[in-house]
Amino acid sequence: MSQTESSARRRFALQLGQTSRLWRRVIDRELQPYGLTQATWLPLLFIAREETPIHQKALAESLGLDASAVVRVLDSLQKQGFIERREGNDRRFREIHLTALGLELVEKVESIAGQVRNQALAGVSEQDIEQVSRIINQVISNLSRTENGHS
Repeated sequence: MSQTESSARRRFALQLGQTSRLWRRVIDRELQPYGLTQATWLPLLFIAREETPIHQKALAESLGLDASAVVRVLDSLQKQGFIERREGNDRRFREIHLTALGLELVEKVESIAGQVRNQALAGVSEQDIEQVSRIINQVISNLSRTENGHS
């Protein structure tokens, strides 16, 4: 690998991380008037985007958090009236459902996230977005294999 390639790869990795952190900080700032932070709005989005009710363990895995952290977040969201936990078909697992208030809040979060996305991608062509998306999907695939113990 040439020095230029190595430098470009390092820069790409740094920029990818920086983009993710900055994107979430901007969304956090925009959602601050609603009392939301990434710790609360991200789980709400994951719950809303699931086609079937999600369980705590699956939510923890999706968010990359340990179970106790997710329990605290869910307790807070339930106390605020955004979610409810119900017994599902398997009584060992409680299903997480959004309440009407939670659905309303998710719509607001989605709207604000869409505005931030439009601002962030202003001046970037659909073709460029598709290309970057393919590259990021390859990086995700590579990292997932590494995480699962495959080289």
